[in-house]
Amino acid sequence: MNRPILKRLIATTSQVSKLSGRFSTRSTCSQKEKLSYFQGPSETPLLGITIGQGLEQRVDLNPDKEAVIFSTGNVRKTFGQLLEETDQLAAGLLELGIKRGDRVGIWGPNSIEWILTQYATARAGIILVNINPLYRPDELQYALEKVGCTAVIMAEEFKGQNYYDNLFQLVPELARTDNDGHIKSHLLPDLKRVIMMGDKKYQGALKFSEVMEAATSKRRTELLDLQSKLQFDDPINIQFTSGTTGTPKGATLSHHNIMNNSYFTGRRLGYHEMETRICIPVPLYHCFGMVIGSLQMVTNGSTCVFPSPAFESGATLHSVSKERCTSLYGVPTMFIDMLNHHDFDKFDLKSLYTGVMAGSPCPIETMRQVISQMNMPSVTVCYGTTENSPVTFQSYRDDVLEKKVSTVGRSHPHVETKIVDENGDILPVGESGELCTRGYMTMLEYWNDPTKTKEVIKSDRWYFTGDIGEMDEDGFCRIVGRIKDMIIRGGENVYPLELEQILYKHPDVKDVQVVGIPDDRLGEEIFAFIQIKDDHSCSEEDIIKYCKEKMARYKIPRFVKFVTEFPLTVTGKVQKFKLQEIAELDVQS
Repeated sequence: MNRPILKRLIATTSQVSKLSGRFSTRSTCSQKEKLSYFQGPSETPLLGITIGQGLEQRVDLNPDKEAVIFSTGNVRKTFGQLLEETDQLAAGLLELGIKRGDRVGIWGPNSIEWILTQYATARAGIILVNINPLYRPDELQYALEKVGCTAVIMAEEFKGQNYYDNLFQLVPELARTDNDGHIKSHLLPDLKRVIMMGDKKYQGALKFSEVMEAATSKRRTELLDLQSKLQFDDPINIQFTSGTTGTPKGATLSHHNIMNNSYFTGRRLGYHEMETRICIPVPLYHCFGMVIGSLQMVTNGSTCVFPSPAFESGATLHSVSKERCTSLYGVPTMFIDMLNHHDFDKFDLKSLYTGVMAGSPCPIETMRQVISQMNMPSVTVCYGTTENSPVTFQSYRDDVLEKKVSTVGRSHPHVETKIVDENGDILPVGESGELCTRGYMTMLEYWNDPTKTKEVIKSDRWYFTGDIGEMDEDGFCRIVGRIKDMIIRGGENVYPLELEQILYKHPDVKDVQVVGIPDDRLGEEIFAFIQIKDDHSCSEEDIIKYCKEKMARYKIPRFVKFVTEFPLTVTGKVQKFKLQEIAELDVQS
């Protein structure tokens, strides 16, 4: 697919406007010029096993080693216990009639039930669908409907949200559902089962413990037989991403995708060389928490420590200290909050040596403080996309500080990367263009959406990231902008089009444009420009209240500005880069 908009988008994006003059439109280059094409070192072969087979292998190696710890409630499981409880849950799901290839949603914060569900679905060949724990009912409906979830496993509540009440708005038939839990929903006809974590009994839903108790010896035998039939190229996980259009799509990932991505991320961190205890405060519903995080139990035999259901700086520091963690994960905002915790000096962090910082660019001073004050000299930076399972670039532990903060490192093993111009031709090193990747980690597809899949994955399997990057002669990549009109706020991807579509539905709103502006703590903040309908009135508080009812918390604009017009091009298109400039001046003043 020709990408003629690429050059124009670079020129009209304030973040990279200074670089547009260096973006080459040439289709060929001198033979003496080194091209921006690199392959990650691949001396270590790819894994050729499913997640379930990997778990079995870990149990065979060391059944009594601690696999996972949840500091809240002091929940601890060895590898042997993890496999036993995982198979009990998997057999229970089979007994409910949920079968290989069905989709099951998981909706809630970090918990032992989340981990058991992740591994149980993998053992049974059921496709796990990650649902953002902050989703509101409309967003939940879209997710469940888009991929046809047969069941949803969900927490009782999180951050003031009652999950059952939210689902009940969509499935009032729960009130008339018998205790056997067979749902017949008009709005969500594919949804047959609701499974609630916790001890409370909810009308029309099964308890998580009841599903585990439903397992029979026959189903356990069926599950064991299934392990030799499952293929590592089978789809096993769906994660929602808005890609380039702002319309949520289900990035479909296989065992092979995420097992190997976890494996090679851990190897670059040195997990295969020593005993590793990883503190994981990032959410499991993200690839960060689920792939780079919890799968390390299987891929590199690490012990995974989850300090709290959602990130808390104090709880994270406490878990690192108490559990003697050697590695710590987080987005830059999390590290900033930990460094500024009022009791920071009271925590013993001497056990740390490495970790992962990802999700958004890291300020150089923050990186310096993480290395010196948190005892993490070998911390690495990762870059990737959900569609790539997610990591494609990662720094090495011994890379110099300047490279760790100014680049996203070098290509992962078995991963090809290149920088291309708007015609798809590879550019010389040092020139800016679209970053493309190819390899084992590329998703299978956007679930049931071949058109959108073909827009980003070409016939030769190159994935077009939509990010503008440049590489140096050593293969270090620097991300200098985004073709996607995407905001990264505190490590969360926010898509302006999605927010605009929601705000358009407000009865007083005539038009709306959403942009991102730089923020020292969160990376970017959300700024909404709103035009009010004639003879209508509305306040900033009204808009924020409306947003709180319609969207997840991290999507709510921090700033709202009412305007009478937008800056337009000659053809009538809104010039968002000018809105960004206006927004930045407003905030500064």
